[in-house]
Amino acid sequence: MSGFAPEPVETARLLLLPLAVAHAEEMAVVLADPALHTFIGGEPAATAALRARYERLVAGSPDPAETWCNWVVRLRDDGRLTGFVQATVTAAEGPARHAETAGARAVGHRHLHEATPADAGPVAEIAWVVGTPWQGRGIATEAARGMTGWLGRRGVRTLVAHIDPDHRASAAVATACGLAATDVWHDGEVRWTGPAAHP
Repeated sequence: MSGFAPEPVETARLLLLPLAVAHAEEMAVVLADPALHTFIGGEPAATAALRARYERLVAGSPDPAETWCNWVVRLRDDGRLTGFVQATVTAAEGPARHAETAGARAVGHRHLHEATPADAGPVAEIAWVVGTPWQGRGIATEAARGMTGWLGRRGVRTLVAHIDPDHRASAAVATACGLAATDVWHDGEVRWTGPAAHP
């Protein structure tokens, strides 16, 4: 899809920067706590592995019907990276699953073919991860809302997220973004959906 190339997004405390391969070294430190992976799956990645993953993400989806939007989250006051937010944007019918990210539970690049749009128009499956040292400060909520606002301004109509039922913090972020839990489950996670905000 066209019109969804990630751009910098500013919020009160944060700057969402389009993902670059050069972010891998700092992000490897941000994501290094094994406890962080309890809900998102996998394990901490070495810098080289994360760099290779970022090369694939930055290159974009091989499916022309979908766009991968990835940002790192930088604190504006000290310039440190704290996590990431991401979205896969497709037409309402959704894409086939992408093998590169289908198994990554934190990554929003999956499951869209199962989403039932709330309204006609593009659908974005969203995800967010904040490193352990920065959790509990509202950063995930602020970053996710910054991202969803950007998506809404570009015509996305429906948001989708998949959240572990025991992950109360992520449920709170989804609620703050206007999503509500459904009775649909996938791989042990609950599908949340809601309309994208349109200013």
